[in-house]
Amino acid sequence: MKLATIRTPTGTTAVRVDDDAAVELGAPDLGEFLARPGWKTAAEQANGPRHDLATLDYAPLVPRPEKIFCVGLNYRTHILEMGRELPEYPTLFAKFSRALVGAHDPVVLPAGSTEVDWEAELGVVIGAEVRHATPEQAAAAISGYTVVNDVTARDFQYRSVEWLQGKTFERSTPVGPWLVTDAQPGEITCVVDGDVMQKADTGDLVFSPADLVAYLSQLITLVPGDLIATGTPGGVGHARKPPRYLGEGAELVTRVEGVGELRNTTVKES
Repeated sequence: MKLATIRTPTGTTAVRVDDDAAVELGAPDLGEFLARPGWKTAAEQANGPRHDLATLDYAPLVPRPEKIFCVGLNYRTHILEMGRELPEYPTLFAKFSRALVGAHDPVVLPAGSTEVDWEAELGVVIGAEVRHATPEQAAAAISGYTVVNDVTARDFQYRSVEWLQGKTFERSTPVGPWLVTDAQPGEITCVVDGDVMQKADTGDLVFSPADLVAYLSQLITLVPGDLIATGTPGGVGHARKPPRYLGEGAELVTRVEGVGELRNTTVKES
Protein backbone atom coordinates (compact mmCIF):
# COMPACT_ATOMS: atom_id res chain seq x y z
CA MET A 1 0.00 0.00 0.00
CA LYS A 2 1.25 3.47 -0.98
CA LEU A 3 0.30 6.53 1.07
CA ALA A 4 1.18 10.12 0.23
CA THR A 5 0.45 13.79 0.82
CA ILE A 6 -0.63 15.71 -2.27
CA ARG A 7 -1.37 19.37 -2.97
CA THR A 8 -4.84 20.37 -4.14
CA PRO A 9 -6.39 23.76 -4.97
CA THR A 10 -7.72 23.92 -1.39
CA GLY A 11 -4.60 22.68 0.44
CA THR A 12 -2.92 19.37 1.08
CA THR A 13 -4.60 16.02 1.68
CA ALA A 14 -3.45 12.52 2.57
CA VAL A 15 -4.16 9.84 -0.06
CA ARG A 16 -3.78 6.17 -0.82
CA VAL A 17 -2.16 5.82 -4.24
CA ASP A 18 -3.75 2.94 -6.15
CA ASP A 19 -3.00 1.72 -9.66
CA ASP A 20 -5.81 3.79 -11.17
CA ALA A 21 -6.30 6.78 -8.83
CA ALA A 22 -5.36 8.43 -5.54
CA VAL A 23 -8.05 8.08 -2.87
CA GLU A 24 -8.40 10.69 -0.13
CA LEU A 25 -7.97 9.43 3.45
CA GLY A 26 -9.81 12.24 5.23
CA ALA A 27 -6.75 13.92 6.75
CA PRO A 28 -4.89 17.07 5.70
CA ASP A 29 -1.55 15.28 5.48
CA LEU A 30 0.04 11.92 6.12
CA GLY A 31 1.60 12.95 9.42
CA GLU A 32 -1.80 13.67 10.91
CA PHE A 33 -3.23 10.49 9.42
CA LEU A 34 -0.50 8.26 10.91
CA ALA A 35 -1.24 9.72 14.36
CA ARG A 36 -4.75 8.24 14.28
CA PRO A 37 -5.35 4.86 15.97
CA GLY A 38 -5.93 2.13 13.44
CA TRP A 39 -4.54 4.16 10.57
CA LYS A 40 -3.51 1.12 8.50
CA THR A 41 -6.98 -0.42 8.47
CA ALA A 42 -8.52 2.98 7.79
CA ALA A 43 -6.18 3.46 4.84
CA GLU A 44 -7.03 0.06 3.40
CA GLN A 45 -10.77 0.74 3.67
CA ALA A 46 -10.76 4.39 2.57
CA ASN A 47 -13.20 5.29 -0.21
CA GLY A 48 -12.97 9.08 -0.35
CA PRO A 49 -12.74 11.47 -3.32
CA ARG A 50 -10.43 10.30 -6.09
CA HIS A 51 -7.66 12.09 -8.00
CA ASP A 52 -6.21 11.32 -11.43
CA LEU A 53 -2.68 9.93 -11.04
CA ALA A 54 -1.45 12.07 -13.93
CA THR A 55 -2.34 15.27 -12.07
CA LEU A 56 -0.87 14.48 -8.65
CA ASP A 57 1.32 17.18 -7.12
CA TYR A 58 3.29 15.50 -4.36
CA ALA A 59 4.01 17.53 -1.25
CA PRO A 60 6.73 16.44 1.18
CA LEU A 61 5.54 13.07 2.46
CA VAL A 62 5.09 14.34 6.02
CA PRO A 63 5.11 18.15 5.66
CA ARG A 64 5.79 18.97 9.31
CA PRO A 65 7.31 16.00 11.13
CA GLU A 66 8.01 16.50 14.81
CA LYS A 67 11.51 15.12 14.27
CA ILE A 68 13.81 14.44 11.34
CA PHE A 69 16.76 12.24 12.28
CA CYS A 70 19.57 11.59 9.82
CA VAL A 71 22.30 8.99 10.01
CA GLY A 72 25.82 9.48 8.72
CA LEU A 73 28.34 6.79 7.81
CA ASN A 74 25.88 3.90 7.71
CA TYR A 75 26.86 2.13 4.46
CA ARG A 76 30.01 0.08 4.57
CA THR A 77 31.05 1.28 1.09
CA HIS A 78 30.65 4.94 2.02
CA ILE A 79 32.52 4.53 5.31
CA LEU A 80 35.47 2.98 3.49
CA GLU A 81 35.25 5.65 0.77
CA MET A 82 35.61 8.36 3.42
CA GLY A 83 38.58 6.57 5.03
CA ARG A 84 36.84 5.76 8.31
CA GLU A 85 36.30 2.69 10.48
CA LEU A 86 32.91 1.04 11.01
CA PRO A 87 31.14 2.85 13.86
CA GLU A 88 30.09 1.26 17.14
CA TYR A 89 27.06 3.56 17.40
CA PRO A 90 25.05 5.50 14.80
CA THR A 91 26.31 8.94 13.78
CA LEU A 92 23.30 11.23 14.18
CA PHE A 93 22.30 14.71 13.10
CA ALA A 94 18.99 16.44 12.43
CA LYS A 95 17.06 18.52 9.93
CA PHE A 96 14.12 20.88 10.26
CA SER A 97 10.87 20.68 8.31
CA ARG A 98 11.63 23.78 6.20
CA ALA A 99 14.35 21.71 4.50
CA LEU A 100 11.81 19.34 2.97
CA VAL A 101 10.42 19.45 -0.58
CA GLY A 102 8.25 17.07 -2.58
CA ALA A 103 9.23 14.30 -4.96
CA HIS A 104 9.20 16.51 -8.07
CA ASP A 105 9.80 19.95 -6.56
CA PRO A 106 12.86 22.08 -7.31
CA VAL A 107 15.83 21.55 -5.00
CA VAL A 108 17.23 24.91 -3.95
CA LEU A 109 21.02 25.36 -4.07
CA PRO A 110 21.84 27.45 -0.99
CA ALA A 111 23.31 30.89 -1.54
CA GLY A 112 26.93 31.07 -0.46
CA SER A 113 27.74 27.41 -1.14
CA THR A 114 29.76 26.16 -4.11
CA GLU A 115 29.98 22.53 -2.96
CA VAL A 116 26.42 21.14 -2.97
CA ASP A 117 26.42 17.33 -3.03
CA TRP A 118 23.90 14.49 -3.38
CA GLU A 119 23.16 11.68 -0.91
CA ALA A 120 20.57 9.08 -1.91
CA GLU A 121 18.93 7.54 1.15
CA LEU A 122 16.27 5.10 2.26
CA GLY A 123 13.77 6.90 4.48
CA VAL A 124 11.91 5.34 7.41
CA VAL A 125 8.64 6.79 8.72
CA ILE A 126 7.43 6.09 12.25
CA GLY A 127 3.85 4.88 12.58
CA ALA A 128 3.46 4.34 16.33
CA GLU A 129 4.71 6.05 19.47
CA VAL A 130 7.70 4.18 20.87
CA ARG A 131 10.20 4.67 23.69
CA HIS A 132 12.99 2.33 24.89
CA ALA A 133 11.95 -0.11 22.19
CA THR A 134 12.96 -3.73 22.00
CA PRO A 135 14.05 -4.89 18.52
CA GLU A 136 10.56 -6.31 17.98
CA GLN A 137 8.85 -3.11 19.12
CA ALA A 138 11.17 -1.04 16.93
CA ALA A 139 10.32 -3.04 13.83
CA ALA A 140 6.58 -2.80 14.61
CA ALA A 141 6.81 0.99 14.99
CA ILE A 142 7.94 1.44 11.36
CA SER A 143 4.96 2.42 9.19
CA GLY A 144 6.93 1.96 5.99
CA TYR A 145 9.64 3.33 3.74
CA THR A 146 10.19 6.28 1.43
CA VAL A 147 12.98 7.89 -0.61
CA VAL A 148 15.16 10.78 0.56
CA ASN A 149 18.03 12.74 -0.92
CA ASP A 150 20.05 14.42 1.82
CA VAL A 151 21.37 17.23 -0.40
CA THR A 152 24.37 18.67 1.47
CA ALA A 153 26.45 21.84 1.31
CA ARG A 154 29.87 20.34 2.02
CA ASP A 155 31.63 23.67 2.48
CA PHE A 156 29.17 24.53 5.27
CA GLN A 157 29.09 21.00 6.68
CA TYR A 158 32.82 20.94 7.37
CA ARG A 159 33.06 24.37 8.95
CA SER A 160 32.86 22.52 12.26
CA VAL A 161 32.76 18.97 13.59
CA GLU A 162 28.95 19.24 13.83
CA TRP A 163 27.23 18.67 10.47
CA LEU A 164 23.90 20.43 10.96
CA GLN A 165 24.79 23.66 9.17
CA GLY A 166 25.47 21.83 5.91
CA LYS A 167 22.38 19.67 6.08
CA THR A 168 19.25 21.71 6.71
CA PHE A 169 19.15 24.53 4.18
CA GLU A 170 15.61 25.47 3.22
CA ARG A 171 13.92 23.56 0.40
CA SER A 172 16.94 21.32 -0.13
CA THR A 173 15.78 17.80 0.83
CA PRO A 174 13.31 15.92 -1.40
CA VAL A 175 11.23 13.21 0.29
CA GLY A 176 8.61 10.91 -1.22
CA PRO A 177 6.80 10.39 -3.43
CA TRP A 178 4.95 8.05 -1.07
CA LEU A 179 5.23 5.78 1.92
CA VAL A 180 5.20 2.08 1.05
CA THR A 181 3.85 0.08 3.98
CA ASP A 182 4.93 -3.35 2.80
CA ALA A 183 8.17 -2.58 0.98
CA GLN A 184 11.22 -4.81 0.72
CA PRO A 185 13.79 -2.12 -0.14
CA GLY A 186 16.46 -3.22 -2.59
CA GLU A 187 18.96 -1.34 -4.74
CA ILE A 188 19.44 2.37 -4.15
CA THR A 189 20.72 4.67 -6.89
CA CYS A 190 21.38 8.34 -7.55
CA VAL A 191 21.62 9.62 -11.11
CA VAL A 192 22.92 13.15 -11.79
CA ASP A 193 22.42 14.58 -15.27
CA GLY A 194 22.15 11.06 -16.66
CA ASP A 195 25.25 9.71 -14.90
CA VAL A 196 24.86 6.96 -12.30
CA MET A 197 26.75 8.32 -9.31
CA GLN A 198 25.56 6.01 -6.52
CA LYS A 199 24.50 2.38 -6.70
CA ALA A 200 24.30 0.03 -3.75
CA ASP A 201 22.05 -2.40 -1.94
CA THR A 202 20.20 -1.28 1.16
CA GLY A 203 21.39 -4.55 2.69
CA ASP A 204 24.81 -2.84 3.01
CA LEU A 205 23.50 -0.75 5.94
CA VAL A 206 25.58 -1.10 9.11
CA PHE A 207 22.58 -0.22 11.30
CA SER A 208 19.24 -1.50 9.98
CA PRO A 209 16.04 0.54 10.16
CA ALA A 210 14.90 -1.40 13.23
CA ASP A 211 18.33 -0.92 14.83
CA LEU A 212 18.02 2.82 14.31
CA VAL A 213 14.49 3.03 15.71
CA ALA A 214 15.54 1.06 18.80
CA TYR A 215 18.59 3.27 19.34
CA LEU A 216 16.80 6.57 18.77
CA SER A 217 13.99 5.52 21.10
CA GLN A 218 16.56 5.42 23.89
CA LEU A 219 17.14 9.15 23.35
CA ILE A 220 13.60 10.43 22.90
CA THR A 221 10.04 9.27 22.28
CA LEU A 222 9.46 8.66 18.58
CA VAL A 223 5.99 9.57 17.34
CA PRO A 224 3.98 8.95 14.15
CA GLY A 225 5.31 10.94 11.23
CA ASP A 226 8.88 11.16 12.49
CA LEU A 227 11.31 10.65 9.62
CA ILE A 228 14.65 8.82 9.70
CA ALA A 229 17.07 9.14 6.77
CA THR A 230 19.19 6.03 7.12
CA GLY A 231 22.43 7.15 5.46
CA THR A 232 23.96 7.19 1.99
CA PRO A 233 26.17 4.72 0.12
CA GLY A 234 29.43 5.42 -1.68
CA GLY A 235 29.56 7.63 -4.76
CA VAL A 236 28.98 11.10 -3.34
CA GLY A 237 30.46 13.96 -5.31
CA HIS A 238 32.70 15.24 -2.52
CA ALA A 239 34.67 11.97 -2.43
CA ARG A 240 35.39 11.94 -6.17
CA LYS A 241 38.73 12.94 -7.63
CA PRO A 242 38.26 15.64 -8.71
CA PRO A 243 35.16 16.42 -6.63
CA ARG A 244 31.87 16.91 -8.48
CA TYR A 245 29.03 19.09 -7.20
CA LEU A 246 25.53 20.08 -8.24
CA GLY A 247 25.11 23.12 -10.45
CA GLU A 248 22.03 25.11 -11.41
CA GLY A 249 19.67 23.10 -13.61
CA ALA A 250 21.06 19.71 -12.63
CA GLU A 251 18.63 16.78 -12.84
CA LEU A 252 18.71 14.65 -9.71
CA VAL A 253 17.01 11.23 -9.83
CA THR A 254 16.95 9.19 -6.62
CA ARG A 255 15.54 5.66 -6.60
CA VAL A 256 15.06 2.88 -4.08
CA GLU A 257 14.00 -0.40 -5.63
CA GLY A 258 10.66 -1.53 -4.24
CA VAL A 259 9.92 1.92 -2.81
CA GLY A 260 9.89 4.74 -5.37
CA GLU A 261 11.67 7.53 -7.21
CA LEU A 262 12.37 11.22 -6.71
CA ARG A 263 13.02 13.41 -9.74
CA ASN A 264 14.16 16.95 -8.95
CA THR A 265 15.88 19.82 -10.74
CA THR A 266 18.18 22.24 -8.92
CA VAL A 267 17.61 26.00 -8.85
CA LYS A 268 19.60 28.81 -7.30
CA GLU A 269 18.32 30.39 -4.09
CA SER A 270 16.67 33.69 -4.96
